[in-house]
Amino acid sequence: MVQDIKRTIKLVTQQANIDKPAEVEGFPMKLWSVEVFMLDEAGNDKPANCFTKATYNLHPTFPNPTQTFHDPPFRCQNEGWGEFDMTIDLFTTEKGGKQTLHHDLNFLKPEYESKHSVTFKNPSASLIQLLKETGPVPGDENGKRKDDKKRKRPAGNIDMEKLAEGLTKLDEEQLLHVVQLIHDNKTEDTYTLNDAEQGEFHVDLYTLPESLTKMLWEYVSSQRSVR
Repeated sequence: MVQDIKRTIKLVTQQANIDKPAEVEGFPMKLWSVEVFMLDEAGNDKPANCFTKATYNLHPTFPNPTQTFHDPPFRCQNEGWGEFDMTIDLFTTEKGGKQTLHHDLNFLKPEYESKHSVTFKNPSASLIQLLKETGPVPGDENGKRKDDKKRKRPAGNIDMEKLAEGLTKLDEEQLLHVVQLIHDNKTEDTYTLNDAEQGEFHVDLYTLPESLTKMLWEYVSSQRSVR
């Protein structure tokens, strides 16, 4: 199972007085906006591409208090005179994949930032690929697995390309047997990814222990899928 992945989200708020009559005496009208960014390991701003939409839940006195945006940086811009607390719901493609942030809209500075730590629980393979844009994921470092050197080792006399080709020729029942073999015999160095939502199972053959590689070779050969 994929480990949970943590990321930092940054909200950037800007505000300024606008030349409109005050609705409440002593409170000038403001034009304000909030944008959503992800931070990478170095603290640089990155597009929040892992989210499909952002829904801002504003003060109920707004004519349209619920506002949704579908493209990064999910900029929400409005006019008003008052400060208030809002929530921002950020959605991924995952079922139930929602991150809710609490944001304090205030007018103390023309621009200010707030950072929020979020956790993506058991993300799918597609979401993991998007999260790689902002940092490493478990078993992976900046797009390259930590055991890259180990992956290049030969597996005895077994032709890994033929083994991979043979695996693609197996039927569903045979593949289930292969998956079970891998689960029962893998080590801590074995890289696997089980994407239940997409019905996919991924494995890096070069990270398998030699004994398991031989077992797979013998099984695939017995199915006459390797020539």
